[in-house]
Amino acid sequence: MHTLPRENHIQPENPDSDHEEQDLYEHHRFTVDKGQGLLRIDKYVFAKIEGISRNKIQQTARAGNIIVNGESVKPNYKVKPGDEISIVMAYPPREIELLPENIPLNIVFEDDHLVVINKEAGMVVHPGYGNYTGTLVNALVYHFDNLPYQNDEEVKPGLVHRIDKNTSGLLLVAKTEAAQTRLARSFFDRDIDRIYHALVWGDFEENEGTITGHIGRSLKNRKIMDVFPDGSYGKLAITHYRVIERFRYVSLVECKLETGRTHQIRAHFRHIGKPLFNDATYGGDSILKGTTFTKYKQFVNNCFKIMPRHALHAKTLGFKHPISGEMLQFDSPVAEDMREVIEKWRGYALHRQDED
Repeated sequence: MHTLPRENHIQPENPDSDHEEQDLYEHHRFTVDKGQGLLRIDKYVFAKIEGISRNKIQQTARAGNIIVNGESVKPNYKVKPGDEISIVMAYPPREIELLPENIPLNIVFEDDHLVVINKEAGMVVHPGYGNYTGTLVNALVYHFDNLPYQNDEEVKPGLVHRIDKNTSGLLLVAKTEAAQTRLARSFFDRDIDRIYHALVWGDFEENEGTITGHIGRSLKNRKIMDVFPDGSYGKLAITHYRVIERFRYVSLVECKLETGRTHQIRAHFRHIGKPLFNDATYGGDSILKGTTFTKYKQFVNNCFKIMPRHALHAKTLGFKHPISGEMLQFDSPVAEDMREVIEKWRGYALHRQDED
């Protein structure tokens, strides 16, 4: 039996944010000084980044995550004055002890290097302020702790992206440091295909479109994200969408992420005046479109009760395997509560169509 050491640690959640998705890599940039003599890049980086091991640097380089003047280099590359160095790596662990917990997991795929989970709504991804137990990572630590012995490499949960507590669907987790390092590069290079289904308020004139606007923490409320279309603040965020079905007052849309910012889909759709259905954080938990009839209000409130969360599901995940290079594609059915609400809206729209 391969067991994990009991001193497992992981980065804590930001207390001000309920992360929808967040970049989980460090990105360092250096420009080599004019007076710098020839020096192996692993030694140069070791001197530049505090608290990093030489082994970690070499592993990062072997994964192709040390980039000089736009090209990946090996650990023995000699830096030269004027070199532009970019480094992508998974975040280092922080001091939160992980306790194994026997919590059921819906595992879609697993091998020696990674695991794909279909996460249910309501489950926090990893421990943090106010959520030290009962998380997906606690469940994974227990699961990994009870795997048959596979190899000499330590097996531990390595997050490369996140989905919010109240978002259901597919999540990719690395099992080894090597896999996590290479997947971090894939996310950095935007080589991961991610498609979400969302139920949003309102109808669209067009069948598809793109929402572009920098996303950063709100200057008025640090618990939410705002869109800054002029690029004055935050990070570039791009969401492509396609309308799947129209239900008069709400629409089912497919969202393809080009970037992965915190609350990206939720903030972007609020920005264009179409917040996610029942998204309390972004103003979607009241009746924004429709009639004033009491029956309609009862219908919407019933939908809110069936799905007491925002209507977002991480449906499709595609990526290149970090070790074998094989292209993998996964799809998950929309969560039951969201499926039931979609069916109710479909029935409502058909009923109104018959009345017209």
